[in-house]
Amino acid sequence: MKITKNFSLKEFECKCGCEMPEFVKKNVIKLAENLQVIRDTVGRLDLTNAYRCKPHNLDVGGSTNSQHLKGKAADIKSKELSVDELSKIIEGLIKSEEIDQGGLGLYNTFTHYDTRGTRARWSKTITE
Repeated sequence: MKITKNFSLKEFECKCGCEMPEFVKKNVIKLAENLQVIRDTVGRLDLTNAYRCKPHNLDVGGSTNSQHLKGKAADIKSKELSVDELSKIIEGLIKSEEIDQGGLGLYNTFTHYDTRGTRARWSKTITE
């Protein structure tokens, strides 16, 4: 099921294969709409992770209050942009109110974006 021009609901499903709850689908649709704006700005985006059920979130070491549990978060990558470059573009889209305020986390291989509604920023990149 397509939920935006470039994203389908399947891309946001939990990696364990469980069924996505209805309340999560509503959050995922809002998240996808925001991600579509990011994609329209930067080009292709790859989703590495989105909704996670509690057991899968625990298995991957996710936070107990993770936005992934609510369907409000996605971990994304761009083949053309570094994690830092992508996060700066997302920050600009938030400041210009083109996408929702939320969490923005930098990791070595992906950028986390969520639609929690409040500002949260962190970096878990490892530099050598």
